Amino acid sequence: MTEHEAPEAASDFMTPIDKVLDGIALLCRVITGVSIVVLTVIFGWLVFGRYVLNATPTWVEQAALLLVMVITFLGAAVGVHEHTHLSVAAFRTAAPRWLRMIFVVCSDIGMLIFGLLMLIYGAKLTAFKWGSMIPLIDLPEGLRSLPLTIGGGLIMLFSLAHLVRIVLGRDLRSDTIQ
Repeated sequence: MTEHEAPEAASDFMTPIDKVLDGIALLCRVITGVSIVVLTVIFGWLVFGRYVLNATPTWVEQAALLLVMVITFLGAAVGVHEHTHLSVAAFRTAAPRWLRMIFVVCSDIGMLIFGLLMLIYGAKLTAFKWGSMIPLIDLPEGLRSLPLTIGGGLIMLFSLAHLVRIVLGRDLRSDTIQ
């Protein structure tokens, strides 16, 4: 195997995985987009019900809390996948290349651990609360923490993929590393 074949083999390995991860991120983006639209519509219904019909729909607040959880945690996972999550780049940008690589790897390891903890403790919370019901909408209380669990798992998965790409020499953030 020549020097030029190794990166190509690594690229061949990650391409199907990248397509799956991109598909998962797209699905999350669609779910969060639909959630934002539904949130807007139900708040419109709340205002219409309160001021026009003089009958406030009380279920809107509970439904909105669920939708905000979905938007927050799935959106955060997409941000990790697309490298748009909140980060402080001043030190990384000013640092020499070798130190920049360490910052990027440490950031991905930290995100992986954070995602793992979200997954573990979110799953425990979801299981613990699944038996009780959310008032007014009669859905399991565990649904409130399910997006935390799923988002944590996705953050962990996307961070792991970033680390694998770095090891294989094909990280998408080459502009921040070089």
